[in-house]
Amino acid sequence: MLPTIRQIESAAHHVYSVLSPTPQYCWPLLSARLGAEVWLKHENHTPVGAFKVRGGLVYFADLANSGGTREVITATRGNHGQSVALAAKRHGFSSTIVVPTGNSVEKNAAMRALGAKLIEYGDDFQAAREHAISVSEVSGDHMVPSFHDLLVRGVATYSLELFRAIDGIDRMYVPIGLGSGICGAIAVRNALSPSTEMVGVVSAHARAYALSFASKQQTESPTSTVLADGMACRVPQPEALDAIWRYVDHIVEVTDEEIAQAMRAIYECTHNCAEGSGAAAIAAITKERGQLGSKKVAAVLTGSNVDREIFANVLAGNRKEENGVRCT
Repeated sequence: MLPTIRQIESAAHHVYSVLSPTPQYCWPLLSARLGAEVWLKHENHTPVGAFKVRGGLVYFADLANSGGTREVITATRGNHGQSVALAAKRHGFSSTIVVPTGNSVEKNAAMRALGAKLIEYGDDFQAAREHAISVSEVSGDHMVPSFHDLLVRGVATYSLELFRAIDGIDRMYVPIGLGSGICGAIAVRNALSPSTEMVGVVSAHARAYALSFASKQQTESPTSTVLADGMACRVPQPEALDAIWRYVDHIVEVTDEEIAQAMRAIYECTHNCAEGSGAAAIAAITKERGQLGSKKVAAVLTGSNVDREIFANVLAGNRKEENGVRCT
């Protein structure tokens, strides 16, 4: 089910009609803090502040040519929804997006600003997803999935940029939400840099993929993360699990406090804003810094869409010296 390089390159034409390749930088202060050569892929520099837009652009380019309804519906915690709203508007579709009750205020506002109608339903992403499917069955609206081959092709373009820009990456850390990002990264790694270790990152408060990886069985797990809403997956995607089982070297679980520390480190060392899921890869590198040595490591800053109040509270947290390096 993984896309080929040719398919990813074809998808890139749709992606680059809207955005330019995002940068990857090796920030000296961040590398000093982490004790390794760390390359940060800046998916916070897209038009919606997250990597998901790449998949939406590819999916809707195909959908626009298929005929049928011009009404779509999907479910999200925010970044997938912004991707759908932007791509739908670009191709003349109207979009309805189901979010969990109490979802991010600013992500909700961003989706509405892109023209989407929002419905709040359920306590978590899975409940919102199931409700969106039920609504689509009654309304006839096209249900845009959260995981699909075309979405994987689109988001894989960030990994294509990374591996073509940076030679000799020893290990890549990728946050896992429902799995499109890491599947895209695996596809590119397999083709261009098979010796690179692939490490998945999940929230310690949303353990479905970690438990499934360990047991080699699809395992549901409740979610309670406050910061990492983009990784708050209760039910793993079977296709993503298959790729993770076959190609991921190991999975790191990170707590909300570890993520908060990583958000602070990214801001202090690079002056970039990272949402919780966006900082998860750096949290995982921090946790494994003792085993990295002189490795060249890549981390994906998957998004920057964190509510102002939450980010302010994170930044106001612990600013002690860590590992002997201050980044202020």
